[in-house]
Amino acid sequence: MSEKAVVESLDYERARVIITTFIKQYVEDSGANGVVVGVSGGVDSTVAVSMAVEALGSGRVLGLFMPSVYTPSEDWEDARHVAEVLGIQLKIIDINPIVDCFARAIPDFGEDKLARGNLMPRIRMSILYYYANRYNLLVLGSSDRSEILLGYFTKYGDGAADIMPLASLYKTQVREMARRLGFIRIAQKPSSPRLWSGHTAEGELGAPYELIDQVLYAIFDRKLPVEEVRKNFGDVVDFVLERVRKNLHKSNLPPSPDLSSVKK
Repeated sequence: MSEKAVVESLDYERARVIITTFIKQYVEDSGANGVVVGVSGGVDSTVAVSMAVEALGSGRVLGLFMPSVYTPSEDWEDARHVAEVLGIQLKIIDINPIVDCFARAIPDFGEDKLARGNLMPRIRMSILYYYANRYNLLVLGSSDRSEILLGYFTKYGDGAADIMPLASLYKTQVREMARRLGFIRIAQKPSSPRLWSGHTAEGELGAPYELIDQVLYAIFDRKLPVEEVRKNFGDVVDFVLERVRKNLHKSNLPPSPDLSSVKK
């Protein structure tokens, strides 16, 4: 099986209709005025906001671009380009002053790179929900199936949303959808959460999505035996499955004790 097999396994026009219908119906049923989306200049947020505009119209979609010190100029340019093409309002909110406040308030801030980095998605989540509360909007997340299965998102950060319209699309499928929507250059950008300098998804995960998606698709969609998948892809299968196992808690409600046996 190849990357091409994963990409070609989807009817993109049908998927587009299902996703946009889902967004429109969910927003209408909730009584919300529309959605607010974090627009990063990356492929996931670009496809998510495009689907939202197609479902609701540009006037009911608010975009927030929330750069940090690690945000490169190309992300600024791409976020503005997406907003201009789609005709949405884009608010730019620099989160650096907020991060600086945390740095001054927390005595050992900065000693753990991952903990420090994960603070930024949680700050962005708080800002998204501020605007959601203010304007009666739903927070539309942009996590894809690859990220969700791997747990490659920040808990209560970019993993927090009211609806996740791309949650059934693998990363390589999201990239193909972006190409079909006309965002060809953005579709080719290396994925990166931008949590520290030089941060890339491939560097942190240890393998490219083109390979990871093939493993995930073989196990979770085709339901192939792990041994068979391991014969085709080697040790990366064990790495992927271990990451899935370790991060299951991110997709579950916090555990609580069962008190049913002590009720009077």
